Amino acid sequence: MITGLALAGYAALVGALLPTVLARARWTHRAPGVAVLAWQGLMASFVVATALAVYHLVLTEQHVHAGIMGLLTVCGLSADAPEGGGPPNLGDLLALAAPLMVVLLPLVCLTRCAWLVRRARSRQLGMLALVGEPAPEYGATIVEYDIPAVYCLPGRRARVVVTRGALDVLSDAQLRAVLEHERAHIEGRHHLPKVFSDAFAKAFPGLPLARYAKEQTFLLLEMSADDRALRHHSRDALATAMCQVAAGRTPLGALGAGGSGALLRLRRILTPQPRPHRAAWLGVLAAAVAAPLLPLLVACGP
Repeated sequence: MITGLALAGYAALVGALLPTVLARARWTHRAPGVAVLAWQGLMASFVVATALAVYHLVLTEQHVHAGIMGLLTVCGLSADAPEGGGPPNLGDLLALAAPLMVVLLPLVCLTRCAWLVRRARSRQLGMLALVGEPAPEYGATIVEYDIPAVYCLPGRRARVVVTRGALDVLSDAQLRAVLEHERAHIEGRHHLPKVFSDAFAKAFPGLPLARYAKEQTFLLLEMSADDRALRHHSRDALATAMCQVAAGRTPLGALGAGGSGALLRLRRILTPQPRPHRAAWLGVLAAAVAAPLLPLLVACGP
C-alpha cells in the first residue's frame, strides 16, 4: 500500500506540478531540442508511474508485497513462481486489466493519431502530384496559391511546399532561410514527438502535463528548426520570412514555417540568448532518460 501511494504521489507530481515548472523555465528556449526530450520523458514517466500505482492499489496483497515481482508472478513470468501453480484467476486478470488500460490508452491514441496524420499526408501528396510544380532549384514544390505559406510534409516521401504568394513576397535570401527551417523539420523527424504529444493529450484530456506537453513541444520544435536555419542564414532574413508567412495555414500532418508562438520565436531570433552550459543540458538529458525508470525502481523495492 505504501508503494502504491508513493507511486500515485509521484504520478501526481509529474502530471500536475512539474509541467508548470518546466513550462516556465527559461532554459528551455535556449536548448529546445533537449527540452523536447524532457517533455517526452515526463510523459513516459507519468504512464509508467500511473500504471504501477494502479497495479499496487488494486491487486491482491499476496502479489503486491513482492513489488514488481508480484506482477511477474501473476503473469506467470517469474522464475520464482511456484511450480505447478495454476493460471491467474479471474480476480487477478481483472486487476491486471486496470494498469494495462493505463498503458494501452495512450498507445491506442497514438495509433489513431498516426493513422489520421498519415492519411491526411497521403491525400496532400496526391494533390501535390496533380497541382504542384517541382522547383529543383529550391528542392521544393510550388503551388499556385495567393496567400504566402511555406510548409513541409514529413515522412518517407517528404516534400517542402511553397505557395506562389510566398515566392512573390520573399526575397531569395528569405526564401532559402525558411526552406532550411523546413528541411530541419524533415531531417530531425520532428513529426514524431509532435504526434506523441498530440496522442498523449488525447489520452489524458484535462491533465496539465498533457496540455503543457503538447503546447510546448510544438513551440520547441519550431525553435529547434529556427536554430538549424540560423546556422547558414542571417537572423534578419529568417525573421522577415517568418513575418511574411505567419498567416499561412498548414494542412493536417504538415509543419509550417509560421507555426505556433510566432511572436515568441521572432523575439528569440532577434535577441539571441547564450545556450545553457554543456553540463546543464547533459544533466537535463540524463534526467529525461532516467525519469521513466524511477517508478520502476520504486516498484521493485521490497
